Amino acid sequence: MQYISTRNDAVRYSASRTIVQGLAPDGGLLTPCYIPRMTRNALQDLQGMSYQSRAVYIMKYFLEEFSVKELGDYAAAAYGPDRFDTPAVAPVRLVDGNTCCLELWHGPTCAFKDMALQMLPHLLTASLVKTEETKTVCILVATSGDTGKGALEGFRDVANTRILVFYPKDGVSQVQELQMITQEGKNVGVCAVRGNFDDAQTGVKALFSDPELKEELASRGYFFSSANSINWGRVLPQIVYYISAYCDMARDGIVQNGQSVNICVPTGNFGNILAAYYAREMGVPIRRFLCASNANNVLTDFIRTGRYDRNRTFYNTMSPSMDILVSSNLERLLYSLTGDVEQVKEYMASLNATGAYELKEKEKGKLQKLFSGYFCDDRETQRTIARVWREHQYLIDPHTAVGFSALEQYREETGDETPCLVASTASPFKFCGSVLGALGVRNPSDGLDALGQLSQLTGLPAPAPLAGLRDKAIRFRQVTDKENMADAVLSTLV
Repeated sequence: MQYISTRNDAVRYSASRTIVQGLAPDGGLLTPCYIPRMTRNALQDLQGMSYQSRAVYIMKYFLEEFSVKELGDYAAAAYGPDRFDTPAVAPVRLVDGNTCCLELWHGPTCAFKDMALQMLPHLLTASLVKTEETKTVCILVATSGDTGKGALEGFRDVANTRILVFYPKDGVSQVQELQMITQEGKNVGVCAVRGNFDDAQTGVKALFSDPELKEELASRGYFFSSANSINWGRVLPQIVYYISAYCDMARDGIVQNGQSVNICVPTGNFGNILAAYYAREMGVPIRRFLCASNANNVLTDFIRTGRYDRNRTFYNTMSPSMDILVSSNLERLLYSLTGDVEQVKEYMASLNATGAYELKEKEKGKLQKLFSGYFCDDRETQRTIARVWREHQYLIDPHTAVGFSALEQYREETGDETPCLVASTASPFKFCGSVLGALGVRNPSDGLDALGQLSQLTGLPAPAPLAGLRDKAIRFRQVTDKENMADAVLSTLV
């Protein structure tokens, strides 16, 4: 399997070089030349396997340089009982007769980013060896809340790596911020950015393309890579859990083998729903993708109109990990829809110059044949949390609630009762204040005190990684403007 840039298909990269590099030199996203199809009986064969074995089976399609033993060792380490609190790793929960929840928050940071960020350090360190790289990799991460902690935990004290996370000051939940600024490890750094997530993400991309900074880093023995979903090593492990979830649904009789399902994903940067799209390309019978957004509904408008326009008001919402107006991974879908790197380059140039681009009619038709877009505001998010708890005694976080709202809107609009899998992206205990408010508590406690309050109200235990934050010391207090992010990098790598 070789990889190309979404903006240049003339240069081919190996899987290991793709993972090490993170972002293509031309600013494009490194993407497989093609998406392989699984064998006819693969979905049935996978049903009898553990999650770890499924991960090896699926990732091997894309990682020809890696042996089955290597991948097996990585999967055992990434998804073992010391990391995840359930043997299922990513269990499927039946909520009602035709709605399931894919719980992606049973890992060490209680968010779906663990599913990829527990695997990526193994893939990256092995790739450094395979590419004979001698410099230390400096991993830059922009986070809207969950990626940062997941990456910090995944790369903590990993040899030959340094990691620096930028997050929007006042743009994440209290628990998310505490998770990051108390992070342990000798090779980690955290810095808040004045602004929103798009400011942090744009700043990180600018750092990647700064030749003077790269030269300075090289003189110090470092080079840049990424743990954001622009890195293929992040997207690939996410494909696994959608294929695994379908296998569980079929194994448990929720659907028949070969029966089509819909997938509903709350998403901001488009990486999570893109992984579901790739699962379909590999052979999972997915009928339709429901793309769920909060008030920052740039993706909803894009799917409905074919026009992507980031020139709009930015909202800080109770689902902060989706507070994004520039959805980076959408570029990979554009390449899949067009098959034309020049067309993708044209779209991205327009986005950079004007903040907008518009699909051609043929591409718009392809998009709308598979994707539907819906959004909801904070009030609707709270209503949905309350409804799902009241009707099903099932507690969800604000991001997952956006997904349930989108599914409700879709079913009311279309009457389509196809079994649907909703991606549940974070533990509700990461957003205690919002969840407590949704359940009728008028004066929720602040910070970590809210964990006990939510636990007492619902009878559910707070996840151990979150409850343990109370005993951790704050290590990182640095705040910077987006124009000075390079200085933050250099001060970290002294």
